[in-house]
Amino acid sequence: MDKYPSENVLGLPLAPCSHDPVTGFFRNGCCDSSAADRGSHTVCAVVTAEFLAFSKYLGNDLSTPRPEFGFTGLRDGDQWCLCAARFLQAHEEGVAPFVRLSATHRAALDVVPLEILQSYAVPES
Repeated sequence: MDKYPSENVLGLPLAPCSHDPVTGFFRNGCCDSSAADRGSHTVCAVVTAEFLAFSKYLGNDLSTPRPEFGFTGLRDGDQWCLCAARFLQAHEEGVAPFVRLSATHRAALDVVPLEILQSYAVPES
């Protein structure tokens, strides 16, 4: 069985995370994963200003536009596929963003316990 099927942490088909801005390791709008995704860009986060400042402080500036890469920069409320380890680090520091469980790839569970992800879950329709 493929270790990286397109399923979410709830065992259902993986929902898209964001097409504006377009996200994901494969830049397909989903937090899909594969063996090539060594960073495990699998957590569909609804970023907050506090998380963006934390990420920038750690050297991963997600808020500054980078037009040469077609990246407009993230703002509070944007959805983005985060590395599972960075999400866990943010959790440990008390600045984790919100999470869309339906769009968070099950590979995230290799790094982040489901209970932690659930504690940041936003209501979904």
